[in-house]
Amino acid sequence: MTLLLRLCRAIDALNQRVGQLVYWAVLIAVLVSAGNAVSRYALNIASNAWLELQWYLFAAVFLLCSGYTLFHNEHIRIDLFAARLSERGQAWLDILGGIFFLLPMTIIIGWLSWPYFLESWSSGEISSNAGGLIRWPAKLMITVGFLLLTLQGASEVVKRIAFLMGAGPNPAARHQPHGAHGEAPAP
Repeated sequence: MTLLLRLCRAIDALNQRVGQLVYWAVLIAVLVSAGNAVSRYALNIASNAWLELQWYLFAAVFLLCSGYTLFHNEHIRIDLFAARLSERGQAWLDILGGIFFLLPMTIIIGWLSWPYFLESWSSGEISSNAGGLIRWPAKLMITVGFLLLTLQGASEVVKRIAFLMGAGPNPAARHQPHGAHGEAPAP
């Protein structure tokens, strides 16, 4: 279990670093969007490349930060049920959800997206819009994003199993600033 938990720490650190790097994509997207709006409406100069760059940056934030979001326990879940469970019950819910729903879907989507990227890469696919960008970087983000989410999903399952075995703290609790059920911290 120690080796698995060490691997989990490495996966957590990877997704933490990727998440922190992709924060910058949000700022760049805002600047590109503002610059695009100014050039379009004030200068009457339009560019499909700048518009597509905005989409690529949004895709980077959404796809590449999914593992980061899972690590920080910020994914949408069915709190109607989870809030009524004990910490051990929530850990079991996360384990079962990870094994039977999250991991199969991330593996399938990641697997199916790889040939989609390779075809785009090998053909040199370019946007059909005039002045558009190459397409393979956006398609690669699908594969990489789902790989990061798969790794983080496996990490979360292992950490919750370790918690149930008494080999580690509850990984969900450290990411809940107001307690397990949303109550305010004690003064």
